[in-house]
Amino acid sequence: MKKVATVVTVAVLALGLAACNKNNADNNAANETAVENTASTDVNAATNDSVNAADAALNATDNSVANASNALDSANTTAANATENK
Repeated sequence: MKKVATVVTVAVLALGLAACNKNNADNNAANETAVENTASTDVNAATNDSVNAADAALNATDNSVANASNALDSANTTAANATENK
């Protein structure tokens, strides 16, 4: 979020500075750069969010598989002990 806030702040300052200058070519370039930077930041944030969500889902799946495996091992041990201790 700090990165996004920094980029937005820089974009606002660039637009404000460009607005003070009456050179339309410079203003257009500053506006385009600000839009591109903001779009790039938005894409990066979205990518990071999706990667984190995928990692969390994979971790949850790994944990579920491990828990199921442990439960199966426990059941097998219980069955073996019951057979031996008749």
